[in-house]
Amino acid sequence: MSNHSTYESRSIKRVDARAKVTGDALYPGDMTPENLLQGKVLFSGQPRARMVAMDLSAATAVPGVVAIFTAQDVPVNEYGLIHNDQPVFVGLGSSKLDSDISRWEGDQVALIVAETEAAAAQARDLIHIEWEQLPVVTDPAAAMKNELLLNRFYPSNIIQHYQIRKGKMDAGWAAADVVIEGEYHLPRQEHAYLQPEAGLGYVDEDGRITVAMGGQWAHEDQAQIAHALGLPADQVRVIYPATGGAFGGREDMSLQIVLGLAAMRLQEKGIYRPVRIIWSREESIVGHHKRHRATVKTKWGATKEGKVTAVSAEVIMDSGAYAYTSTKVLGNFHLMVTGPYEIPNAQIDSYAVTTNNVPGGAFRGFGGPQGAFAAETQMNKLAEALGMDPVEIRLKNVLREGSLLTTQTPLPPGVSMPEVIERCAEEADWSSASSPQPSTFTSLPSLISNPQSLRRGRGFACAFKNVGFSFGFPERCEAAIELHGRADIEKVILRHAAAEVGQGSHTALKQMAAAAAGVDASQVELDMADTASSGDSGSVSASRMTFMAGNSIREAAEKALAAWESEDRPAIGHTRYTPPPTQPYAPETGVSMPNFSYGYVAEAVELTVDIETGHIHLDRVVCADDVGKAINPNLIEGQIEGAIAQAFGYAVMENLAVKDGRILNPVLSQYLIPGIRDVPTKVKSVIMEIPDPIGPWGARGMAEMPFLPLAPAIVAALHDATGVWFDEIPLTPDRVVAKLRQHGIGAD
Repeated sequence: MSNHSTYESRSIKRVDARAKVTGDALYPGDMTPENLLQGKVLFSGQPRARMVAMDLSAATAVPGVVAIFTAQDVPVNEYGLIHNDQPVFVGLGSSKLDSDISRWEGDQVALIVAETEAAAAQARDLIHIEWEQLPVVTDPAAAMKNELLLNRFYPSNIIQHYQIRKGKMDAGWAAADVVIEGEYHLPRQEHAYLQPEAGLGYVDEDGRITVAMGGQWAHEDQAQIAHALGLPADQVRVIYPATGGAFGGREDMSLQIVLGLAAMRLQEKGIYRPVRIIWSREESIVGHHKRHRATVKTKWGATKEGKVTAVSAEVIMDSGAYAYTSTKVLGNFHLMVTGPYEIPNAQIDSYAVTTNNVPGGAFRGFGGPQGAFAAETQMNKLAEALGMDPVEIRLKNVLREGSLLTTQTPLPPGVSMPEVIERCAEEADWSSASSPQPSTFTSLPSLISNPQSLRRGRGFACAFKNVGFSFGFPERCEAAIELHGRADIEKVILRHAAAEVGQGSHTALKQMAAAAAGVDASQVELDMADTASSGDSGSVSASRMTFMAGNSIREAAEKALAAWESEDRPAIGHTRYTPPPTQPYAPETGVSMPNFSYGYVAEAVELTVDIETGHIHLDRVVCADDVGKAINPNLIEGQIEGAIAQAFGYAVMENLAVKDGRILNPVLSQYLIPGIRDVPTKVKSVIMEIPDPIGPWGARGMAEMPFLPLAPAIVAALHDATGVWFDEIPLTPDRVVAKLRQHGIGAD
């Protein structure tokens, strides 16, 4: 079966649409079985301190309290997605090294289980803890000096250092007619998904410790729960109910292990009752990781003809108290800080650094948006310095088929970056000499803007995005297909662990299963996201699931169809798809084959800025994405529009305030995300279909791509409007006004 056999793009309705519109969909917080117990988690509230004593007497005396679990109740008091560097509970009585030290205010110290939420909350607030305060380190540059080792799991506060050494830097700088230096400051970002963390822990009918909670990788959740509880994996079951958004925020543990712990320990006490925990928005913001903040110092050189000759960069990324996915995020950042361009001479050093801040972790594009901001802003500054068009200079340097990355290996076949740039420019009418006219933009509903204070500008940026974790990670994705019927196939059952976190993955997988089996989508039934019935799908992240699941579904369907021809009823096919191998960075040079597939994106932005108030409005965004093959065009448009809204928040509005290791604004009334009047007036989604040679029907992953170039495109448009470059985001009104006034622009 050819990877490019006929597939008809079709926008069928989402399989979960009716249940979500009517309210019938059960999110974890909606699940209310009989005899339900309620749980509350106590955070340490300490960026860095050692627990000296804990007194539970007042808490246990609260009427309705059933049990309180602390560090001494956890069989193996450690966990982590990449490294087991974090205690499940900070506290006393654990054998794990330094597990009595809180390294982050969101470290958990106890779980209270009670008959009611009110009783659990009352008991939580009556737990008395004595802490020995320890020095807090929140500046990554200071942490890199290793004067205080913040987590003895690592030999240094620098938990990862990648480097690239390509070509000869002296020759590269000597060949440059123009050199541009920049220092960029990238902020944290809160995931702010619609549904805060919530879950249910219980013992199922087969005696398995079961956790029903939203997540992104059921089998990895299962493995981490099993490790911490000291159980074999087959004694732990993970089920994903309806999940209200993820964006990387649900890749790491929040409540999964403590829910499993509660179910296990209650069972040992002869209590077979389910436990539910629902976090408030404030608990959610305090208790899970953020997009990494980072600083990039970089220098780019180019000839007067616009050819880049050399790039150097230093990336310092704040990992926070624990690793989470920092090494993976840094790997992408390290690759993408030079952009989708051929760079003949490169010297890149990237660091992930432990501090006592909120941990950084996966967030849509993980590392790509930070890298793209620096690379694309540098490219736009080069264009200005050389008097060249931003599109023209990109086409002179862009990666093409056979081009070598800074890792000194070629991209996988199917490179479409030039075509995407050209198509975006065409759809945006970029070559038009006329300047856009100011919009009727009102920065504040109660204040009519002065038309003389409005400035209009446009900007351009592009990016490439890896599909999958790669860098040597053992990628895999399992699928099982069952064909039922007699003479003809009447029903197809797809068993797959892929999470549905709001992006429409189950709908796309249903469509691909139908195409692979040669039936209508209405004949496909789904058994999804349950470790008891599905093999390991890997994570719904890294733009990987359509690519990975599509290939696994095709292989499983081929086996099932062969069994059907042999008259097996039902005919069953199971497969574990593995993509081409990749390689980690070589320690000294950075040489590697980093990824097996990429997607390509370009964006053009038109905006209006009020130079009196500093408010910015996006009038139009043109986003061209090569998706390889559009499995469901409506879902793709939704991903483009959603990513742009989220990226607008990152670039312009969202300002998480953290001081001395504490989040100062853990509520949505103070941490502002885009509302309906903030999002762009118009988003033009340009869906391109240049097949990936190894993608299912040519499909590439795409959900993260539209996020990557938006912030640098906005900065370029703001410069076009005002003549001022902004090297730090978010572009909040006060920051914009202050910078404009420094340049003599706006009110006296």
